[in-house]
Amino acid sequence: MRSGLMATKLGMTQMFKEDGTQVPVTVLKVEPNVVVALKNRDEHGYVAVQLGTNETHDRKIKKPQSGYYKKLGSKNYRRLKEFRVDSTENYVVGDVIGVTHFQPGQYIDITGITKGKGFAGGMKRHGFGGLRASHGVSITHRCHGSTGNRTQPGKVFKGKKMAGHMGDVQVTIQNLKIHLVDAEKGVILVHGAVPGCKSGTVYVKDAIKKAAPGASR
Repeated sequence: MRSGLMATKLGMTQMFKEDGTQVPVTVLKVEPNVVVALKNRDEHGYVAVQLGTNETHDRKIKKPQSGYYKKLGSKNYRRLKEFRVDSTENYVVGDVIGVTHFQPGQYIDITGITKGKGFAGGMKRHGFGGLRASHGVSITHRCHGSTGNRTQPGKVFKGKKMAGHMGDVQVTIQNLKIHLVDAEKGVILVHGAVPGCKSGTVYVKDAIKKAAPGASR
């Protein structure tokens, strides 16, 4: 299991194959991901690589973060993320992982925070069909219906699909295929949609349900 990397979602566009087939793609901007620290099993209890990106001044980050970077003797980074790996032998503090970490045709998993939709009803949030359009139903056309069952159990179970806050949750989309890697511009074009809004941070990793093609680090 290799390390992933952090990227910024720029938005969606389209590409065309040689046969004229249109492919919807999401453009991900990959800034240099610098190895800040290495975690080992003896000292930390697990094996991981800690990456930082978007170098910034210590005045623009919180004091605990600034103190942590000073303890490591590292530069200050706006974003910091750990990725679990099988071994840290191939990683050295100060190494830079760039866009060539992945290659075209590879399958990846992308994690991001979905767009917040605010309070939403059952039809929009869960795809409920709603109540009947006529035959006695007057005002409650978009209601989700009954949520409990008389005296027993006499309560609404946790996790019941109801109206509530929609979006703004962490989601991982699996098995997305890389359509193109542009090393010169530092972007990855991924076939399909990626969770999150424009300029949002996403975490890109090798697909866990697909065999890795042996991309170079």
